[in-house]
Amino acid sequence: MKKIEGLIAATFCGFRADGSINLEVIPVLVEKLIADGVKGIFICGTNGEGPNLTIEERKQIAEAYIKAVRGRVLVFVHVGHTAIAESKKLAAHAASIGADAISSVAAFYFKPTSVENLVACMAEIAAAAPSLPFYYYHIPVLTGIVIDMTAFLALAEERIPNLAGIKYTAATIHEYQSCLNYKQGKYDILFGYDELLLPALAVGARGAIGSTYTFATPLYRKVMECYFNNQADEARRWQLLAVEMIRWFAQFPPIPAQRAIMELLGYELGDCRLPLTPLTAAQKQTLKSGLDKLNFFKELAALQEEALAVNHA
Repeated sequence: MKKIEGLIAATFCGFRADGSINLEVIPVLVEKLIADGVKGIFICGTNGEGPNLTIEERKQIAEAYIKAVRGRVLVFVHVGHTAIAESKKLAAHAASIGADAISSVAAFYFKPTSVENLVACMAEIAAAAPSLPFYYYHIPVLTGIVIDMTAFLALAEERIPNLAGIKYTAATIHEYQSCLNYKQGKYDILFGYDELLLPALAVGARGAIGSTYTFATPLYRKVMECYFNNQADEARRWQLLAVEMIRWFAQFPPIPAQRAIMELLGYELGDCRLPLTPLTAAQKQTLKSGLDKLNFFKELAALQEEALAVNHA
């Protein structure tokens, strides 16, 4: 698989009132994301509540996305689990249904204690789907695993034949830049901190995976367009809107808040699963009021219209 240029949306999981997964919302989300111009979809990760789902539920969701996408964009299946044996089952399943790539966080209960230990774990998981590109999912704020990623690449390239790169979800831009330039850019290092997309572009990023791309892809595409067209002031202006949007919803638990934004945009995903809890009605109103003050929804709608006009020109 070639290195990815553009945005991959980390989608949210739909739930019914009884707490079961809602597969019917998946085709709707897929059509929205393709219309918004994503290059791919990342499923069952942090924002997809992968750790809150059973193995069978994750398989059903992966199958539903592959069916709905029909090869039009890439589908990344997150296979991370606290048990490596379960990750291997998910990896093999992803390969069997036609996923484009797999990704895995490290175990987050009994944690890898060294780069050697981490590579050994990822090697087992990647080997369960040797035909698929494998991306290590680096997200230390949630896993608690702070290991130098250039050291990981140096050892992993010897142990993981299908290593494609890293989903790099951390604010350490200097280390991210080092990974980008490891062996003249050998690996695909996808940036995962939406509020730092513009700084990441400045050090060489070309592809990114993020949760807010699920509802704000046109905004981030504008950031990238302006940056690559040498319109620095405009790029900074659009990135600032993204930053302020994130700063506003971050006063609430981030996944429930983003699900509430999806609801405000007309996409009913249902309530998240415990221990996550949905925003209250009052919190949703506060969220909306703040985003309205930023003109977030108006700006987003205008960008969507602009993109449609360009696509139909």
